[in-house]
Amino acid sequence: MKSFHTLLLALLVLPSAAVAQGAPAMPARTDLYYVHFAKATLGKAAQMGDFLKTPNPNSPMPEHRIVLRHESGDSWDYVSISHLGAKATIEPKGTPAPQAARDTYEWHTDTYVNGPSWPEFVKALGLGESAGKTAGAVYLVSIYRYAPGHREQLEKELSTPPAPGDTAAGQVLMQHVDGAAWSFLGIVRYNSWEDYAKGQKATMPSGSSGPWFSLRDHASFHTDTLTDRIAP
Repeated sequence: MKSFHTLLLALLVLPSAAVAQGAPAMPARTDLYYVHFAKATLGKAAQMGDFLKTPNPNSPMPEHRIVLRHESGDSWDYVSISHLGAKATIEPKGTPAPQAARDTYEWHTDTYVNGPSWPEFVKALGLGESAGKTAGAVYLVSIYRYAPGHREQLEKELSTPPAPGDTAAGQVLMQHVDGAAWSFLGIVRYNSWEDYAKGQKATMPSGSSGPWFSLRDHASFHTDTLTDRIAP
């Protein structure tokens, strides 16, 4: 589902934020992605899921995508993320979904973001040839809006490597280019619910400092949603 306005989106590539000395840097955001959050109307969640799982033949790279299903957190039911390459063109006529699919929607949002190359995205989120091995993975999907004057600080905070004891198997950080009101989209993969629970237990905030507190120094809004993967 796309806008009916003509728009050419050139990729905004920003350098990776600084990270702790000696730690691997977050991959450069070199590619453009299309992020689609959707809420199903009553009784239509299964039909919406089936529609979103089906590759869009009009997409430049139909198989370059991931579809995640809400388990706990925000109010949406699904998020679909499609890889578009270096830039994307939207035609005036758009690409309307079939009527049956449109009738499954209560609401949706569409946002273009920049993110890592497709191979980096696949590696971080356990897709491609390894998709079958990560069928039981858990994905934590978070959106953030920076406080005025705190954009760089929030990006640096979100780009910091996982804390000791964190059991995350991969993560990506994507930045808003055009669309919804949030600034960053983060996705963290855990190989299982057990790994997620272990990581949460090991990284619980203590005292009055640390990542839990510093995030709240720079983000004016954020949501965290646990999901499972339904495609690929």
